[in-house]
Amino acid sequence: MADITSLILDDHDWFRRQFARMDDITDAGELAKVWQPLADLLDVHARAEEEIFYPHLLRRGDDAKEETLDAIGDHNDIRDGVHEAALHPVGSTAWLDAVRKARMANSEHMAEEEDEGLADFRRNADPGLREELGRKFTEFKRRHEGARDLDVSDIDPEGYVEAELGTGPGDGSLGIGSLKERD
Repeated sequence: MADITSLILDDHDWFRRQFARMDDITDAGELAKVWQPLADLLDVHARAEEEIFYPHLLRRGDDAKEETLDAIGDHNDIRDGVHEAALHPVGSTAWLDAVRKARMANSEHMAEEEDEGLADFRRNADPGLREELGRKFTEFKRRHEGARDLDVSDIDPEGYVEAELGTGPGDGSLGIGSLKERD
């Protein structure tokens, strides 16, 4: 089983290839055939990272809080483009603009994640954990294929980090994090 960082990179490669395929297509029906699976996996991938990868990065990474805040914000931008595209006829100017918005946000996110979050996690998480998370990531994607039974709404980045670290208001902490590792 591949570790989670390899699986995330595999998805990134697939995203790039699918967006590139769309560059050569002008027929709306053919665009839809490429776009819908791409749009679905963009949503599933983001949520899988939020549920499986980023909680562990937050507990182990060197600069994980900033990396996570940025990543969740990027996921929101990607989701916004995907969901905006769904409001317009495939191939229309408004649809193309929304797809471009999703593509640009995704390209920026993937570059940052590959250079920062994934590299940070590989340095700080043992291979056994990475493989365990890889199994969970694969199962999550299988269970939610086609964005089935998936909440695809935006997430507040600050609230997400506070909830994962247990540093939110009223949690009784001093807001300095845990002295022991959470799993």
